[in-house]
Amino acid sequence: MTAEKFIAELFGTAILVLLGDGVVAGVTLAKSGTRGLPIIQFAWAVAVFCGVVIAGPISGAHLNPAVTLANAMSGAIGWDAVPGYVAAQMLGAFIGACLVAVHWWDHLKATEEPATKLGVFSTGPTIPNVPLNLVSEIIGTFVLVFVIMAFGHNGDASGLAALGALPVTLLILAIGCSLGGTTGYAINPARDLGPRIAHAILPLPGKGGSNWAYSWIPVAGPLIGGALAALTYGAFFTNLAVKVIPH
Repeated sequence: MTAEKFIAELFGTAILVLLGDGVVAGVTLAKSGTRGLPIIQFAWAVAVFCGVVIAGPISGAHLNPAVTLANAMSGAIGWDAVPGYVAAQMLGAFIGACLVAVHWWDHLKATEEPATKLGVFSTGPTIPNVPLNLVSEIIGTFVLVFVIMAFGHNGDASGLAALGALPVTLLILAIGCSLGGTTGYAINPARDLGPRIAHAILPLPGKGGSNWAYSWIPVAGPLIGGALAALTYGAFFTNLAVKVIPH
């Protein structure tokens, strides 16, 4: 067996078991946020599908500063493009959260628990543990970016390119089911920070605090995970296929 084949089998099997055993843990372990939330996981996956369909042909549909960072590290985009991508992602997430607030205003007013209202806009851990919460976000985002890079490198050869946004949709669904029960799988700094800012500045009825003490984890964790994925894929896989990461 060649070293390339060994590495491919190693990483492929590791992620297979991570996601496969992860969903079992999420469904069966105490205090997991996975149980009873299939509609949220499914809807988030479809939400990503819609974003990719809209932005994909024009910008490459990063939709996530961690993905943008990985693309810059891999050379798929120039570093000069990163600020524009991140600014658009943050502003878009903020606008989306504001629209949610307007649409659900009466229901936010009718909801008594401030934590439930915050949970509409941003993520939080089911069991607060700073090191492990950070690791959870790193692992989830590593899987996201690593597999997206595999899609980009191997899409034409494997036929994935013909499926458009569907592979990423299924990936988000798998991450949500398998790894999302610990921290709510932000796996995207813009997805969490933009709506958290909206929660903080909008006059939401009975909203409570925005949990800024936790807010750095869904920013730092995904950026670390995305960077590690780019470094790892670049170290082991870039010579195995043609680079066609969309940008």
